[in-house]
Amino acid sequence: MLLQRNMTKMQPGSDAHHHDHEHGLCQHAHDHSRHATAGLARAEKVCRERGLRLTPIRRKALEALYADHKPVGAYDLADRISPPGGRRLAPISIYRALDFLVEQGFVHRLSSRNAFIACPHGHGADEAVAFLICEICGGVDEDASPAMRAAIKGMAEGRRFQTSYQVVEIVGRCEHCRDASAA
Repeated sequence: MLLQRNMTKMQPGSDAHHHDHEHGLCQHAHDHSRHATAGLARAEKVCRERGLRLTPIRRKALEALYADHKPVGAYDLADRISPPGGRRLAPISIYRALDFLVEQGFVHRLSSRNAFIACPHGHGADEAVAFLICEICGGVDEDASPAMRAAIKGMAEGRRFQTSYQVVEIVGRCEHCRDASAA
């Protein structure tokens, strides 16, 4: 399967910059690969419960996003899931699949990167999510907390602003890259 094929790219020894002595990978890649199977199973279960279809293109898109710990753009995603030697999938098909995956909470869109990343946590549209984006390796860590949600809610209510999507993107250096540059 696409997920299994692409996961081998993230095995120890595949990217020297992303090594973590404990796990063999940087924390971004380790967290992403650890949650991939459960994230796909959750997507299938949620679709069944909601009476929705996780079509082959939607599933392939989600698998490809789980296979990479960095945000992936729609055109790159089209290249990754199009049949080898075949015709590239139309951008509109990719965007429709991504729209569905975002709407269902399986994927997040990172506006600053115009790219997408799989979400194994199932955050709702009303939940505030922060993304810590490493400017060196491009890895992304995802976090949500009641305190952040309360702060955003208070800020929005203070301005009588109704939120529809709450994403905070924070750019800096992950622990791995920071430690590597200090060495």
